[in-house]
Amino acid sequence: MANLEDSFLADLEDLSDNDNENLDEDNGDAENMEEDVNGDLADIEALNYDDLDSVSKLQKTQRYTDVMKKVEDALEKGSDMSIQNQAMVLEDDPEYQLIVECNTLSVDIENEIVIIHNFIRDKYRLKFPELESLVHHPIDYARVVKKIGNEVDLTLVDLEGLLPSAIIMVVSVTASTTSGKPLPENTLQKTIEACDRALTLDASKKKVLDFVESRMGYIAPNLSAIVGSAVAAKLMGTAGGLTSLAKMPACNV
Repeated sequence: MANLEDSFLADLEDLSDNDNENLDEDNGDAENMEEDVNGDLADIEALNYDDLDSVSKLQKTQRYTDVMKKVEDALEKGSDMSIQNQAMVLEDDPEYQLIVECNTLSVDIENEIVIIHNFIRDKYRLKFPELESLVHHPIDYARVVKKIGNEVDLTLVDLEGLLPSAIIMVVSVTASTTSGKPLPENTLQKTIEACDRALTLDASKKKVLDFVESRMGYIAPNLSAIVGSAVAAKLMGTAGGLTSLAKMPACNV
């Protein structure tokens, strides 16, 4: 009987020790989690979202500069280069590699424009908070913001050619009753700079797409004939190259 009692007490002591160990582990995990959260908050606070360069960095990368330089050179050479490569375009051909790089860069440019659009919207919301619900496209929004600036009376601002007539009328009427206030000069300058950067990126994206589309007829003539060069370029870019696209099951396309 004594042995049974001793065994029972020993089991209770083991359970108590295990509970203490688990409690210590839980406390340790909680402390580590708290440290991680505090560290993440510190990282977030360290970011300066008031500075455009801290959120938009693509244009300053060497890859962006190199690809755009190659694209501009290729567009200047025009059709001569295309005719030269019309017989065969291999995947180790420099121009084909440039097309693959262009497809990747165009996606990066789109993402960068979205980031800049959010930056512009956050700044200009103080001046014209209703505008973001009236003009949804990031590039149209950037053009309109740059055109309006700090102007209070939109009858003095010519938005013709930037927006459809119906939208211009709605924007003008809404601006007359907006609760927004003119931006400080420093904030306005940063906002206009962001607009210029978004428009520059959009122009770069058009150059990239023009180059890729001009070469798709020689790289994937059958696909281009069926869906058009623009769609063919997007399909190849999404797939990661011509070979990857050719190996992709039809159900995934």
